[in-house]
Amino acid sequence: MKYFAPAIAGLTAGAGVANALSVSGLVAGFSGAVSDLWNGEVQLPLGASSEQRLLQLSETEQIWATEDEMLQLKRQGKTFFDVTDHIEFYNLVQEASSSNVAQINSVLGQASESGASSDVAVAAANAALRINSTVEFPSEVGYRKEVKKLSEQLNKDNLKSNLVEFSSFHTRYAKSEHGLNSSLWLFDHVKEIADKSAYKATVTLFDHSWLQKSVIARIPGTKNPDKVVVVGAHQDSINLLFPSLLAAPGADDDGSGTVTILEVFRVLTEAGFEPENTLEFQWYSAEELGLWGSQDIFNSYSKKEVDVVAMLQQDMTGYSAGTTADGSPDSLGLITDFVDEGLTDFIRLVVEEYCDIGYVETKCGYACSDHASAAKVGYPSAFVIESAFSSSDHYLHTTRDTVDVLDFDHMHQHAKLTLGFAYELARAEF
Repeated sequence: MKYFAPAIAGLTAGAGVANALSVSGLVAGFSGAVSDLWNGEVQLPLGASSEQRLLQLSETEQIWATEDEMLQLKRQGKTFFDVTDHIEFYNLVQEASSSNVAQINSVLGQASESGASSDVAVAAANAALRINSTVEFPSEVGYRKEVKKLSEQLNKDNLKSNLVEFSSFHTRYAKSEHGLNSSLWLFDHVKEIADKSAYKATVTLFDHSWLQKSVIARIPGTKNPDKVVVVGAHQDSINLLFPSLLAAPGADDDGSGTVTILEVFRVLTEAGFEPENTLEFQWYSAEELGLWGSQDIFNSYSKKEVDVVAMLQQDMTGYSAGTTADGSPDSLGLITDFVDEGLTDFIRLVVEEYCDIGYVETKCGYACSDHASAAKVGYPSAFVIESAFSSSDHYLHTTRDTVDVLDFDHMHQHAKLTLGFAYELARAEF
């Protein structure tokens, strides 16, 4: 059986850099020169769609694929963006990014003076400007006493009880009713915490074109509310054999990250934490389908000119047996590829200061989790996983990704990291 189509021939046609760097040129730069190169028949698993989607496997490789072919790629360990719904915007960003900062600023200036006719073109130019810029992060931690005191409030029992309930949904597959219901359960749980907070946080649902919703909790900044620090995790799960039929408890992938950042949100809000920069906790839908949910959110933020200064992804935070079984010391996995180097350096400081275990440097590949969606539009992002990537949980995407194989002491360390990251950067100067 053929599993995926040949690589497509070029997604942009004709428009040169000079033309693309006018507002009208940016709009015209995307010609729609994408063609469906393959219409062969495939045997679909139960519940799979025959719709062709455009997957980006690297900066230079894109393919058209059905859901069955996408699942085959995931079974092979391949990671990717599904860019079908965002290709025009990404093409404009790529065109603009090939120019220098002065040229991009010139385009933005012209757009401002003329009342630009295309918000998408302006957003693409802004994204390109971020891609060509560098955000400076603190060179040392500044709130040891405050963070360590709050860390005492992190509760492993909460981590476990929340995860037991969250992983009890038959599946959290984003296109299923179960996935919708699990997102509504999560929203209710986050909102209950927010409603009790001394310093009121807001919680909203982010609607998508599929059933499951993303959840965003926001603690507004008191000094620089336009600067936004994001902590993220994905809430969906998937069984790669039959996504619409078989159970996908997703306790580690990524129920563990979901409850990790949930516990940090609880501690901060109960303490009445007032960030100087706005602090958001985001739980993404449909990561397993090609980063659908996080792409929707970060592309929306880019078009609204939201200034995200840092984003940390927590995806799989609970499995330590792959590291410790051979006698190696327990450690966190610090992702070093396709991440912001300055932000990753800052995370090293946070781990060393606030965690009781160390870290190992590891790589996870292109578009391996939701931090990649932030980076794709120029937002500085980083990712910490449970271990070296090769030692991470091998039960993911199956019925065996359950609570009983997880280590809540290890998950507690991820919560300490997340708390330190959130507190420090919510009070940092940008």
